[in-house]
Amino acid sequence: MSSSGRGTRTPRSGQRSLVAERRGGGAGSRAATPKAAPKRQRRARKARQPRRSGIVGWFAAMIRMIFRLIFGLIWRGAVVMALILAGATFYYYQQLPDVAAASDARARGSVTMLDRDGQVFAWRGEQFGGMIDTDTVSPHLVNAVVATEDRRFFRHMGVSPRGIASAIRINLSEGRGPLEGHGGSTITQQVAKLMCLGVGYDPDVWDSESDYETDCRRTSLWRKIQEIPFSLAMELRYSKEEILTIYFNRAYLGAGARGFEAAAQRYFGITAAEVNPQQSAMLAGLLVAPSYYAPTRNLERAQRRANLVMNLMQEQGFLTAAQAETARANPAILSDAAEANVGGYFADWIMREAPEFLTSETTEDVIIRTTFDPAMQAAAEAALEDVFANQVRDGSEAQAAIVVMSADGAVRAMVGGRDTQGAGLFNRATQAMRQTGSAFKPFVYATALELGWRFDDVILDGPLTINVPGSGPYSPTNYSGEFYGEVTLTDALRASLNTAAVRLSEEVGRDLVRTVASEFGIQSDLAAGPALALGASESTLIEMTGAYAGILNGGSAVRPFGLSELRLVGDSEALFEQMDGIQERVISENAARQLTYMMAEVVANGTGARAALSDRPVAGKTGTTQAARDAWFVGFTADYVAGVWMGYDDNQPLSGVTGGGLPAEIWRQTMERIHRDLPPRPLPMIDPLAEARPAPMIVQNPPRTNGRQPDLAEQILMEVLGGLLGRNN
Repeated sequence: MSSSGRGTRTPRSGQRSLVAERRGGGAGSRAATPKAAPKRQRRARKARQPRRSGIVGWFAAMIRMIFRLIFGLIWRGAVVMALILAGATFYYYQQLPDVAAASDARARGSVTMLDRDGQVFAWRGEQFGGMIDTDTVSPHLVNAVVATEDRRFFRHMGVSPRGIASAIRINLSEGRGPLEGHGGSTITQQVAKLMCLGVGYDPDVWDSESDYETDCRRTSLWRKIQEIPFSLAMELRYSKEEILTIYFNRAYLGAGARGFEAAAQRYFGITAAEVNPQQSAMLAGLLVAPSYYAPTRNLERAQRRANLVMNLMQEQGFLTAAQAETARANPAILSDAAEANVGGYFADWIMREAPEFLTSETTEDVIIRTTFDPAMQAAAEAALEDVFANQVRDGSEAQAAIVVMSADGAVRAMVGGRDTQGAGLFNRATQAMRQTGSAFKPFVYATALELGWRFDDVILDGPLTINVPGSGPYSPTNYSGEFYGEVTLTDALRASLNTAAVRLSEEVGRDLVRTVASEFGIQSDLAAGPALALGASESTLIEMTGAYAGILNGGSAVRPFGLSELRLVGDSEALFEQMDGIQERVISENAARQLTYMMAEVVANGTGARAALSDRPVAGKTGTTQAARDAWFVGFTADYVAGVWMGYDDNQPLSGVTGGGLPAEIWRQTMERIHRDLPPRPLPMIDPLAEARPAPMIVQNPPRTNGRQPDLAEQILMEVLGGLLGRNN
């Protein structure tokens, strides 16, 4: 029986209880282990969750699998990319040169040209003013560059994802491609581009250094990707200051200036250490578009750009409001040399004339002292501008060229065309081959004088026919259509009589005339026929002017020159020097003095009267070619020789222009300005009264025959008089 009223049965001794024992032991066993409890809890939670079955469960499993796959690919890809980036960075790190080598990697040197007084007037090649760093430049320049190009430069590690993303957004919003326009590059990335990602210039790969640099500046997705490890390598290899140093020295800043030191000297005539806030802002503003914003091209545009840079400097705390306002009120201006911007044609001529290995092909920095005179250049340019503005019809495409030189051949000024700055343009003073017309005649008379003729000897100006083998009869005529009979050599040259010049050339021998002209410096092929005497041959203005200089200096040929000294930067001794261009004597001094007198009569009483100066004697000769396609005036005072040519580039005829017209006027205005402060000096010529012999019957006013052939009696009389009074041939 049970002991309670519920009738509960007590298990008998030896019987097993019907209640299951707990796993892990009964009443006296250890508690469950901590590791086992979480597993049981997870199984319990899983057991309580309803089991998904069918298509929903299948999709859930697929999503979980895809997620795990993508996540695995991402982190594994990130690891691979990081390894590739690290490898590329290490590779570039190993290739980077030291700072000094990276700062000047020009494939070509530079040429700086000085005028006759030692002042800089032109630059060619890539100017490099010398290595600078952040400690040797003006702090304003550092601030301007950082404010403009990369305000977070000192905080990032070489690449700015935020900047790149912002640039892509701006480009797309403005309708361009993602990599077109704004690049979002840091200064470090810009230096990577300047260094062409470590690829040096190879003349076997690129046609020119310009092509090389164009390729380096090309923006593409692959190049942008390459910039990242290269920039990181630079950040590891160089300090921030060293990266700026490379940037300051390698950046191109327009007008041939490579680096901020060269640009400061080029535009302002000072060093980069001396630039003030407004000058620093103008230089920093050039980085975005050096040629477009170059102050030598458009100063006002460069000043507007500088104002934007100063606004950024003020916003970023580099300038106070008062400093910025003062700087904007006093904008940067060009130095006198940069503002003048003269002598472009002259400088290009020097680059062609001097040895290429010391000019266009030089790998050194070269300084050339020249014969150039900026004041004379300004005088020639002003004369040309005045004549075309006031005496030539509007819209005319006629061209003109001017050369001014000393009697020893030193070229002082050169205008190669109406674009007077002229750099890189066709130079009509040195490159245009044009017929010389009557400007050639002095060499016919020089030949006769050297053979013993005199200024007052006579020559027949009458009808003349010469049979030219292969061409038939040649019959020259005068500009007036009339003939003047027996005339002196002086009067024949003064009136520019064609028949007399041809007859004289034939009498002395055209081969001798050709020889004398070539020895005076006319190097072009000279005509073989009788038209040689009338300037049927072609020549350049500088050759003709140099030949006339030989007459002024007493009969010695000259070689026109502009380079007087050449030396390398840093060297005290010159590699080349030239004091004058005087060469061998061509005619005697007496012949030259007689010819000078005859040419003085051309200006005093003949076709060149418009070239006369009021306070000093002038000698010269006009020249007009067939159909007035070319008009010349070449002449000299006791101090300088000048030549003027006028015509059209396409060789069309001039309208109403002869050598004694507009070319003589341009010559006169040029020489008036040049001689303004020079005391008058007499020409080196004979005194005709002291040298005179009994005068021929006809000198000043020769009888006109109006084209008829003198009859037999007249011919006999002329021959007798010529024998009694006349010629020493």
